[in-house]
Amino acid sequence: MSHLVHGMSTENVAPDWPALTLDEVDAALRRYPQAGGAQALTWRSPRPLSAAGLVETARGGSVFVKRHHWRVRSLDGLHEEHAFLAHLRRRGAAVVEVLTDEEGRTAVGDGEWTYEVHTVGDGEDLYREAISWSPFTQLSHAHAAGRALAELHEAAHGYAAPPRAPRQLTAGFSIFAADDPIAAVDQYAAMRPALAEDLSGRSWREDVRRWHLPHHDRLRPQLATLEPLWTHNDFHASNLLWNAAAVSAAQVATVQVATVLDFGLCDRAFAVHDLATAIERNAVEWLTIDEMGDRAVHADAALALVDGYQQIRKLTESERAALPDLLALCHADYALSEIDYFRGVTGSAQNAELAYRYFVDHTAWFSSPGGVRFLDRLRLHLA
Repeated sequence: MSHLVHGMSTENVAPDWPALTLDEVDAALRRYPQAGGAQALTWRSPRPLSAAGLVETARGGSVFVKRHHWRVRSLDGLHEEHAFLAHLRRRGAAVVEVLTDEEGRTAVGDGEWTYEVHTVGDGEDLYREAISWSPFTQLSHAHAAGRALAELHEAAHGYAAPPRAPRQLTAGFSIFAADDPIAAVDQYAAMRPALAEDLSGRSWREDVRRWHLPHHDRLRPQLATLEPLWTHNDFHASNLLWNAAAVSAAQVATVQVATVLDFGLCDRAFAVHDLATAIERNAVEWLTIDEMGDRAVHADAALALVDGYQQIRKLTESERAALPDLLALCHADYALSEIDYFRGVTGSAQNAELAYRYFVDHTAWFSSPGGVRFLDRLRLHLA
């Protein structure tokens, strides 16, 4: 069967990008002294926005190879991510190492493609095949993920790089960090012509005024008090490796996050924005919420994630006040960047439409009865 990847719904689809081949990764890994070439491709990632997989190297052991089209990730774009990863490793964070080639480069180009090679990381990939917005399988995983996110934020302190340059598929928090979000969308789109063209045919200003601005109005008083921080911005269970240690006389398994993966969406934002994103990614099954209703909402997991986080890093009063409304807005920058990607790179009007619905409908849900109940429960817990 041909290699399939995750689509914009629950179905797997044909990939936009050709799958990695053994000859290709062998040629790429011959540049890396630690690898010396490739022996076997042991797994291909189902993630759709690049081509990636695990490779058994000629010198033993495995590495993770990821290939991007240059329009999605240039060498400069990869260097932004790798510099942040290097800072985190220096601070002792549990993240993978980016390998360097024979010339000391962390990213290499070959025609229209760019490549990066990472260590595999410690721990078990329990959510390897999980689609976007899949829930945690148990509350202990949510709690452990919260602790790991707080530890990551502690390690991120001191990293003073400016926000990323305008690129495809990034997920900071710029639109609703602005005093005037509508002007911010216009400015964001002006740097992304495909997005600007797409939005020109939509009533997006009316949608933003109706659904997003009420949350922004409540959030605005807190924004000036939130400390900027480089953040992960895609903290989903499938971007974590896990271990379980038997403890106590009863041999109860304690699950911990062993490694944090995939910093492709990292950017300068706020710690509490990253926490909101983690809740948005893990606590609501957005792809099935129309069919499942309340069964797609996992408020207990959201609260466990917050509790785990606060075991390591207590939220400030401003962060507690900001979190519920951030939860309704945290996806906005990425959703707009997805529209730009689907319009400008893959040429899929259908996926661009789904990305626009993501931009609007995820925020709108928080004004529904189920969304209001979710936010009320979160506010009560934070209080």
